[in-house]
Amino acid sequence: MDSLRVGLVGYGGAGRGIHARLLREAHQRVTHVVTRHRAAQVHEDWPGAVVVPDVPALLAHVGELDLVVVASPTGDHVEHVLAALATGVHVLVDKPLATTTAEAERLVDASLHAGGRLTVFQNRRWDPEQLALRGLLEAGTLGRVHRFERRWERFRPVPQDRWKENDPDAGGLLLDLGAHLVDSAVQLFGPVRSVYAELAARSTPAVDDVFLALVHDARSGEPGVVSHLQAGAVVGAPGPRTRVLGDAAAYLVTSFEGEPTPFAVLDDAYEEGRRPGEPVHEGWLVRGAERTPVPVPAGGHVDLYREAVRWVVDGGPPPVDPADAVRTARVLDAARTSAAEGVVVRL
Repeated sequence: MDSLRVGLVGYGGAGRGIHARLLREAHQRVTHVVTRHRAAQVHEDWPGAVVVPDVPALLAHVGELDLVVVASPTGDHVEHVLAALATGVHVLVDKPLATTTAEAERLVDASLHAGGRLTVFQNRRWDPEQLALRGLLEAGTLGRVHRFERRWERFRPVPQDRWKENDPDAGGLLLDLGAHLVDSAVQLFGPVRSVYAELAARSTPAVDDVFLALVHDARSGEPGVVSHLQAGAVVGAPGPRTRVLGDAAAYLVTSFEGEPTPFAVLDDAYEEGRRPGEPVHEGWLVRGAERTPVPVPAGGHVDLYREAVRWVVDGGPPPVDPADAVRTARVLDAARTSAAEGVVVRL
C-alpha cells in the first residue's frame, strides 16, 4: 500500500492516541505535526518529523503533504479545514465535523468546490459490534427489527481536566459520543424523521448525560426503527452496550472494546465471557433462553485509513461521505432544541 505523507493537526489524546497509532498500523508516515507543547513526543514517535506551532505554518509545507488530519478541538474544525482545503490537499477531520449543521454544510460546500477532498473520522463504523450487526441485518437473521439500543456509559463522577468536559460550547458528550451514536444508528437504519432528547450536565460544565430517541424513516411500508441512544459519565451501573430487537431474534453485546460492562448482566444466560468450548465471539444472537455466539467479523478501525489511502491515491470515494456528517449534525441540533423545549422535533 502507498505510504502517504501526513500532516497531523494536534498531538493530544486524539492526535497521538488515536490517529498517529492507526496511521502507523496502516504503514503511513506522519511527516509534519502541529503542536506547541508535545514536540518531544512527536520526535520520539516520528523521528525526522517537522513540528510547527500552528496550521498556517503547516500549510506552508503543503507541497510536502498528501493528507492533512485535523485532530484539533471541535470549535477549531471550521477554521482549520477551510484553510487546508483551500490549498488543494486532501483532509480527514475528526468527528464531529463541526458544532452546528450550518457549519458542517459550509465545510461540505467548500469540499465540493475543492474537488471532494474531505472525509470525516467516523471510525466507530468499523467497531466489531457494528460490523457484526451489519452482517446480521444484511442476512435478515433478526427478522423485522423494531428497536436499536446503544449505550456509551461509564462511572466517572470526578471529571478529567479536558477541554471536552470544561467547555460548554464544545458540546460535551452530545457532540463527542453522540456523533458516533447517531452516525451508527443512521448507517444501520436510515434517515431520521423525529428526535426527542434529554440532556444534562451532572458532573461537568458541559453536557455529560445524553438520551436520544430517534424514529427512522419507514422502509418498504413497515414502521421505522426506533433508536434509543445513551451516553453518560455518571452511570454507576452501565446497561448493555448494544441491544437490537427483531421479531426473529435479538442481538446483544454487554462488553465494550473487549472489557465486560459492570452490572450489564441480565441473567446467567447473558453472562459476559466465553463458556468452555465457545469460540471467540462478538456478542450473542438471543432467542429467549437460547443464545448463540456471533463470530468476530474481520476488520477494524485501521480500515478507515486504508480506505483513505485508496481515496487519496486512486481518487475513489472517501471512506466516509461528509454529507453523512451533515445529517448527523442536523439530528444533534434537533436534540438541543428538543431538550431545551421538551418537545419532539420533526426533521
